[in-house]
Amino acid sequence: MLTKEDVLKIAKLSKLEFQEDEIEKFQTDLNKILEHMEILNNVDTTGVEPLFNVLDLKDRLRKDEVQSVDIKKELLKNAPNKDDDFIIVPKIVGGGNTDN
Repeated sequence: MLTKEDVLKIAKLSKLEFQEDEIEKFQTDLNKILEHMEILNNVDTTGVEPLFNVLDLKDRLRKDEVQSVDIKKELLKNAPNKDDDFIIVPKIVGGGNTDN
């Protein structure tokens, strides 16, 4: 059974903040969930095959075919800074310590 401190720890780990009255509600709800999980853990599943999908369907994949697509001119139309064949982006010098 989860205590109020457990709920506060879970909230902190989840980066959540609760009002005082919400903590009791979540404590009750989480304990109900854990009780239900305990019931499920005690169900005998011997001989039951794992179910990965409720529908017996297989993924339909398209053929992996090479296509020639020339959209460079269209892409360059949208670039704010470009030359004949390339988009020009700001130079970024990285690495090292940024605390200086």
